[in-house]
Amino acid sequence: MTNQSGAAYIMIQKQLKELDQIFQETMETLNTVAGAERMAKWKARTSALITESLGQKEGQKFAALQPGPSFTNDFVEEFTDLTDYFKIPLTDLAKKLAQAAPPSSSGN
Repeated sequence: MTNQSGAAYIMIQKQLKELDQIFQETMETLNTVAGAERMAKWKARTSALITESLGQKEGQKFAALQPGPSFTNDFVEEFTDLTDYFKIPLTDLAKKLAQAAPPSSSGN
């Protein structure tokens, strides 16, 4: 389980990095429509990877994330919110996996 948790943690870190890349590229081009399309593909890949690494329940939980409507009329702000909407649960999952893994050295 430790190796599986470690591999899942690395996978989640990689997906977080990909999400950051999508965000950075979208902010450079300001093409939020293309960014949202790339993010939808990223979400589908990430859901599949989570299912493969952590099981059906966790994968479905991530796949079920659907942001609500936004009424800001500021596409950059809406894209930033969308990025955070997916980033926060992944970050929490990574923290959970990191805590589940035994510490590399006893710090107490």
